Amino acid sequence: MSAKQYVWFDGKFIDYSKANVHILTHSLQYGTGMFEGIRGYKTERGTAIFRLKDHARRFMRTAKILGMPLGITQKEFEHAVISTVKKNKLSDCYIRPFAFYNNSHIGLGVSGKKVSVAIAAMPFGSYFEDRNKGITCKISSWNRISSNILPPEAKASGNYANSVLASEEAKAAGAEEAILTTAGGYVAEGPGENIMLVEDGKIITPSKESDILLGITRASLIDLAEELGIVVEERLVHKEELFTCDELFFCGTAAEVTPIISVDSRAVGSGKQGPITKLLSDKFFAIARGQVPTYTKWLTYP
Repeated sequence: MSAKQYVWFDGKFIDYSKANVHILTHSLQYGTGMFEGIRGYKTERGTAIFRLKDHARRFMRTAKILGMPLGITQKEFEHAVISTVKKNKLSDCYIRPFAFYNNSHIGLGVSGKKVSVAIAAMPFGSYFEDRNKGITCKISSWNRISSNILPPEAKASGNYANSVLASEEAKAAGAEEAILTTAGGYVAEGPGENIMLVEDGKIITPSKESDILLGITRASLIDLAEELGIVVEERLVHKEELFTCDELFFCGTAAEVTPIISVDSRAVGSGKQGPITKLLSDKFFAIARGQVPTYTKWLTYP
């Protein structure tokens, strides 16, 4: 972090160090907050925010699912994100919008309670230590949450207790990340990432029925794959397919495109990043860094 950083908080910029809430804040106690994760990339034209409108739309969708009155329009939200990146003079960065019930009281009820919206942004590199080398994974004993428990399509704070349990379990077992399955035993996603398999030159990824978050990076890679002439199949995925596929990778705003080189101590394919994973990764980063003119529609320059 630079010497001076700012957080956009309910329409005003405040010092990063002063962006505090009461210890009994409802969303801290009960996990009733919601958030987004957005990336900014350094380009020749300056910082480019990747798919800002799509992230803003999902932020609004999450609020609607949770019944949380944000008091801010999508357009105002987008402007606040842009302003936060500019205010902090950032290039490669991670942007974290967060909405929460900003009330210090005991009790589950939220009707009529104050909702605050904050946006922080910070310098950010690779989420995993060596993304190109690939990571090891363990299939979690924890199932992915489903719509009859919590809404998996919402980026609700409380949902991620499920993710934390799975991720910590995997690390305790010596793996770098977890893979969660549905209650029916089908592959869902990682704790904070979507997952894609490559089999016989085709990409396979768990469908919406697998209780996944509808990732924006996932959607981007599906578009890129189809443009490159690669068949993409969205369907239920049996977990044994993770052991027999040719390539496997995570994708997400934080994870970007990260190869998975082993699952439950079984090597995936050659045990290193595969050619289709690399092809998609290279294309993705070229777009994010403003090097592909036909995809400037995905970039917003503050």
